[in-house]
Amino acid sequence: MASAVLPSGSQCAAAAAVAAAAAPPGLRLRLLLLLFSAAALIPTGDGQNLFTKDVTVIEGEVATISCQVNKSDDSVIQLLNPNRQTIYFRDFRPLKDSRFQLLNFSSSELKVSLTNVSISDEGRYFCQLYTDPPQESYTTITVLVPPRNLMIDIQKDTAVEGEEIEVNCTAMASKPATTIRWFKGNTELKGKSEVEEWSDMYTVTSQLMLKVHKEDDGVPVICQVEHPAVTGNLQTQRYLEVQYKPQVHIQMTYPLQGLTREGDALELTCEAIGKPQPVMVTWVRVDDEMPQHAVLSGPNLFINNLNKTDNGTYRCEASNIVGKAHSDYMLYVYDPPTTIPPPTTTTTTTTTTTTILTIITDSRAGEEGSIRAVDHAVIGGVVAVVVFAMLCLLIILGRYFARHKGLFSLTSSPRIK
Repeated sequence: MASAVLPSGSQCAAAAAVAAAAAPPGLRLRLLLLLFSAAALIPTGDGQNLFTKDVTVIEGEVATISCQVNKSDDSVIQLLNPNRQTIYFRDFRPLKDSRFQLLNFSSSELKVSLTNVSISDEGRYFCQLYTDPPQESYTTITVLVPPRNLMIDIQKDTAVEGEEIEVNCTAMASKPATTIRWFKGNTELKGKSEVEEWSDMYTVTSQLMLKVHKEDDGVPVICQVEHPAVTGNLQTQRYLEVQYKPQVHIQMTYPLQGLTREGDALELTCEAIGKPQPVMVTWVRVDDEMPQHAVLSGPNLFINNLNKTDNGTYRCEASNIVGKAHSDYMLYVYDPPTTIPPPTTTTTTTTTTTTILTIITDSRAGEEGSIRAVDHAVIGGVVAVVVFAMLCLLIILGRYFARHKGLFSLTSSPRIK
C-alpha cells in the first residue's frame, strides 16, 4: 500500500488563500479570517523576514509598493489595501482597479505601482506571507497635496504715507499645512498665520500689518509658500501704491555764478515732486510783499534790476491731496563791482616815461650818495692812521728823553774852577 504524502502547512495556507481570492466579495473576508485562525494552529517552521518601506507621493503622481522577502521558500505573497481587500495574490489581481499594475513578481518580491494617486489612497497597505505561521508587514502611503490656490489681498489699493495697512495671503486646501513667508522687495517681514483643517486638508491664512512710506511706492509685497509638494518658489505679489506730499526744491537758474549784485537779474525755478503730482505751485515773500518788478510764471520767479530793497526770504509752496510743503530761498543783494576806466595811449606813454626818469634819477642819486659815503670813510681812515702814528711817535720820544735825561743835565751844567 502506497503511503500518502500529506501537504505542508504553507501549501494548505496557499490553497486556502487561492480559494479565498476566487470567492465572492462577501465570502472572501470570512475565508481569510478562517485561514488565519487555522494557520495559527499549524506547527511553526523556520522564521522568515518580510519587510517593506513607507511611501510618500505627491497627489496625481505614481506610488510604488514593494513587499520583499528575505530567505524565501517560495511561500505565497499577497498585497492588501487599507480595507483589507486583496490587491495582488502572487501575480493575480482580484481587485478591479486598473490603477494598480504589477511591476515585479518573484519568490522574494511583489512590487506594484499605483498611478494617479489621490488623497483617498492614503493609509496602510499590508504585505502578507503565507508561512508557518503567516507573516505580515505594512507600509504607509502618505499623499502630499500642494496648495490649490494662492491669493493675496491688500486692505487698500492706494495708501497714504505713514498709514498702516493690512495685507492677507491665503493658501487653500493643502496637505500638510503650508508655511507662508512675507517679503517687501528683498526684505523679509514677519506675519501672523492661522490654520484651518477640513477633511484632512489645511487652509492657511497669514496676516501682515505694514506701515508704508513714500519710498515704498512701487515696491512689491510678496507672499511666498513653502511646502514639501512644491519645488522652487510658489509665490504671488502685489505692488504698493503710496501717495505722499510734495518734495520741494528751489533751483537758481540765473545768475550762473550764484552771486547777486545790484542791477543784476535773478531767476528761480521751483521743482515739486509728489503723488499725486502737485498742480499748483505758488511763490510768496516771507514777512513782506513781493516786489512790484517781480514776474511770476508758474514755477518760475524772475526779478530784474535787483536792489537792496529786494533782500529777504522767498518761499515756494506746493500742495496735493496728501499735504503741503515749501522751500525757502534767502536773497541778499551785494554792491555792484567798482571799475576804473582804462587810461589813454598818451597818458600811458607819459606816465611810463616819467616813471623811467624817476627811476633813473633815483638811481643816480643813490650812486652819488654811495660815492660820498666811500670818500668819508677813506678820509676817516687816513686821519685815524695819522693820529695813531703821532701817538706812537710821542711815546717813543718820551721814552728816549727819559733815558737821556741825566746826560743832558751833566752836559748843560757849568764847571767850577
